[in-house]
Amino acid sequence: MMTIDKMRRIVLCLTVCLLAACIQNDLPYPTVKLYITDMTVEGQVGSTLISNDNRKVTLELGETVNPKKVKVQTLTLTEGGKATIGPDSILDLTSPLKVTLSLYQDYDWMVEATQTIERIFTVAGQVGQARFYPETREASVNIPVEQGLGIIELTGLKLGPTGSTIDGKTEVPLLYWTRKDNFATTKVRVKYSDFLDEEWTLYVNLSNIKVGVNTVDEWTNVAWVHGFGLANQENGCEYKKEGDTDWTRVDASEVTHDGGNFTARIIHLQANTTYVCRAYSGEEYGEEMSFTTGDAVTVPNMNFDEWHQEEKVICPWKEGDESWWDTGNWGSTTLSANDNITQPTSDVWSGAVTGSQAALLGSKFVGLGGFGKFAAGNLFLGKYKDTDGTNGILGFGREFTARPTKLKGHFKYTESTINYADDAHADLKGKPDTCIVWVALGDWSEPVEIRTNPKNSKYFDKNDPNIIAYGEMNCGETVSAYKDFEIKLDYRSTSRVPKYLLIVCSASKYGDYFTGGAGSTMWVDDFSFEYDY
Repeated sequence: MMTIDKMRRIVLCLTVCLLAACIQNDLPYPTVKLYITDMTVEGQVGSTLISNDNRKVTLELGETVNPKKVKVQTLTLTEGGKATIGPDSILDLTSPLKVTLSLYQDYDWMVEATQTIERIFTVAGQVGQARFYPETREASVNIPVEQGLGIIELTGLKLGPTGSTIDGKTEVPLLYWTRKDNFATTKVRVKYSDFLDEEWTLYVNLSNIKVGVNTVDEWTNVAWVHGFGLANQENGCEYKKEGDTDWTRVDASEVTHDGGNFTARIIHLQANTTYVCRAYSGEEYGEEMSFTTGDAVTVPNMNFDEWHQEEKVICPWKEGDESWWDTGNWGSTTLSANDNITQPTSDVWSGAVTGSQAALLGSKFVGLGGFGKFAAGNLFLGKYKDTDGTNGILGFGREFTARPTKLKGHFKYTESTINYADDAHADLKGKPDTCIVWVALGDWSEPVEIRTNPKNSKYFDKNDPNIIAYGEMNCGETVSAYKDFEIKLDYRSTSRVPKYLLIVCSASKYGDYFTGGAGSTMWVDDFSFEYDY
């Protein structure tokens, strides 16, 4: 028979269990967003591109990598997160691969790969360059009609990765052609290692057109004319303003050649003006092509005259106007109300308009007592999006489609010794601080997100494949009087059109990593673009 004390103990136990169950069900799991912060694979070329917003990782594979068997070298996630892949995993990246990150919730990411194979198909006397169609495994090249198809001298052929064979040979093979009325064709077998075995069809076409212009990359004061001619002739370009009579021949020093193809750079053009160009090959001229140059676009408040204050935050734009520039003041003032690390100053360069202002960027420790962290004085095109604890979330870039060739401006700098550093930059302590101004143009679909929280950090990578042009200026010594600077933009393509412009100034180069010297101070004034070479 059950005693009263025993019954009480059972009731008490049930009550505790039910209470625990209620507590467990009533308290939700914390929401922790998970990110892939770094990833590398064997045979990778270039840097990994990571989009936090799209939850996508893009890798560029070397041409000899088997895309069906890609080995992961490193994989770094938000602290505590787990993934369905890991280091040493073998991935099939012939199509985008879904990867799930898990902690309290699941987040699906996509990992995709691109792979570029350099292909060559050349014959004696060809016009221009060959065209390749990897989807159908076809390639074609043109020769003049008068040359005929009697003898086709193959001078170069590469259709697969370096080291691949064509009809079992690594050297240029002897091919047998089937001749039609105006073209000849043949098939070849391309093999590489144990994963590539393809049949390609080659065509040699007779063409009445020996010279011409393929495309023109027209900028503001400069244009690149891409043309073709006979491989064994002098090839180049002439141009004139629409309506003019006389042609100007582009100097040979501004023309680069690649077989029968060439690119001619035309400089010192006028903005918003229509021109006509034509290619020549020996004594023959191609059809005329017209193009129109663009605007010399600028950015609001590049003289840094316009400022206003929103409660405790000093902002680099006129009250009521659209903001183009922003600063880290939104973060620094959350730690200390008076710590606007970037603000206006009347200490301007000598050529500035009387009464104008410049920007003063000061690096310092911000906070109260021992609570806080190092903050670098900064100014950037874009928007300060949010503060994550004591870390910033920034959106670098503003929409911009023009293609300037240089960023010019004026600066001075007071250098301090680096006395704050994160673990990755600990070796910089005790060394002189460095200021930086950098500029980038790219075809991102949205502003570039920057996160300084070590748990899900994301920093700007100047090797990002979305970058079209990049340049920077660094200074690691005190410059007591305003000094001119000029940053030449290094373009990686003349045909890609930018979508976003990024300009970043910092009194401490590694300020994103909370590394620098308290007291490092940078003044910047009157920025401008140049559009000619």
